[in-house]
Amino acid sequence: MPRRASACEIIATVSAPGTWKSTDLPITTVHRSDYADELARARAKTGLDEAVVTGTAVVGEHRIMLIVSEFGFLGGSIGVDTAHRITDAVETATRERLPILALPASGGTRMQEGTRAFVQMVRITAALLRHKEAGLPYLVYLRHPTTGGVLASWGSLGHITFAEPEALVGFLGPRVFEAVVGAPLPPTVQTSENMHAHGLIDQVVPLSQLGSEIGAVLDILDASVTPLSSHPRLETPLATSRAAAWDCVQSTRQRHRPGVRDLLADPRLSHRRLSGSGQNAPDDAVIVAFARLDDRPFVLIGQDRAADVPIGAAGFQAARRGMALAAELDLPLVTIIDTAGAELSAHAEESGIAGQIARCLAELLAIPTPTVSVLLGQGTGGGALAFFPADRVIATEHGWLAPLPPEGASAIVHGGTEHAADLADTQEIGSASLRSSGLVDVVVAEHPDAATHPGVFCRDVLDALAAELSALTAPTAAPESRRIRRYELGVGAQLTPV
Repeated sequence: MPRRASACEIIATVSAPGTWKSTDLPITTVHRSDYADELARARAKTGLDEAVVTGTAVVGEHRIMLIVSEFGFLGGSIGVDTAHRITDAVETATRERLPILALPASGGTRMQEGTRAFVQMVRITAALLRHKEAGLPYLVYLRHPTTGGVLASWGSLGHITFAEPEALVGFLGPRVFEAVVGAPLPPTVQTSENMHAHGLIDQVVPLSQLGSEIGAVLDILDASVTPLSSHPRLETPLATSRAAAWDCVQSTRQRHRPGVRDLLADPRLSHRRLSGSGQNAPDDAVIVAFARLDDRPFVLIGQDRAADVPIGAAGFQAARRGMALAAELDLPLVTIIDTAGAELSAHAEESGIAGQIARCLAELLAIPTPTVSVLLGQGTGGGALAFFPADRVIATEHGWLAPLPPEGASAIVHGGTEHAADLADTQEIGSASLRSSGLVDVVVAEHPDAATHPGVFCRDVLDALAAELSALTAPTAAPESRRIRRYELGVGAQLTPV
């Protein structure tokens, strides 16, 4: 297990020198004599008056509120006074519009105070909900150990969750678990690395690197920076001949065609990836990230063609987490569509994949923030449709959207795959047809070829995305029309009679 750093050591490591200012409320509660003696010993041992220290500091270039547990003080347990101090710090951060970084290390509720202390987790959670409702970031760094009611409340509510390497992280500490259940947990279960592997923690970070990581995340999320430039909307981005739909399909299946990872690698786009949905293991086919393009922050949800696996139920849950983060932080949402389809398996059926697709689609339609979808390549079935409706829809020249791959459509209509090319054209799945029918707003040309010139392709896609984000976040943008526009997607679409 890692060495436990004290609260004071953590503050000195994470924050810029000379910027720490305590906001700790004084402790005034009088307790029974035996418990008062325990508190006195804890104070003498740690030099602190309670199990949590709160205050403002500069991390990176950002003034934030820190809430730091001291495990040496009665195991970092949360009593009524501790909770009062945490709640006051959260409310101060909300009032002053500061991000919060919480660094718990606790065994949970303070047993000496019983139920009165236990219900304080409700009070802390309520304060955090008000902070998040104000659109302010809440970041968490789980330290060794974090268990019990702390993990089951304010330790698990971060917009992004980091953890200390080799930290014990679990609902019930191993000693108490064995006493209550009568058998021990496997020792590898309650580790930060295992929780990261299961999508419950976004990143495992040494304390020495935490300050730079927090600074980078807040750099991305900072909406106060004036954009460096304003991009004009692309009115006629495609001035080339109409590509045949089957040619589009074949182009998007090329092995070296750029995908969402190539966009994220572009130096114009800074980002920090998240891991999983916060509920289950990550799905390799879906990327969720905080991102920033030309000084405009947003949440990105991207289908990753490089993963070479279909999207499972966990992938749609991860996408829904991204949507929730965009709504909570009042950030635009960008979806990248590039999928051969959702997972088809017994496991997918038993995981409720159809319901996850439906909920993903519904939440994308209802999200209150500006949205842009980018049909980057393949757009097959419900897996693509769940990411498609948006305030503005961009497609690449060879992007396409269809209920099934053309081979599947041919098998249904003709009993074999030999008519796939004809059906691709008949179904009007290509970007040019999608634009003509009003389903796509902007088509980005692919000249030269995307697979042979990925840098040019990514530049052009990002130019189009920057222009749409600029227009949607302009002061003159009309947010009240967003939902109407999404709800009416496809109303005017005209299909050539089959």
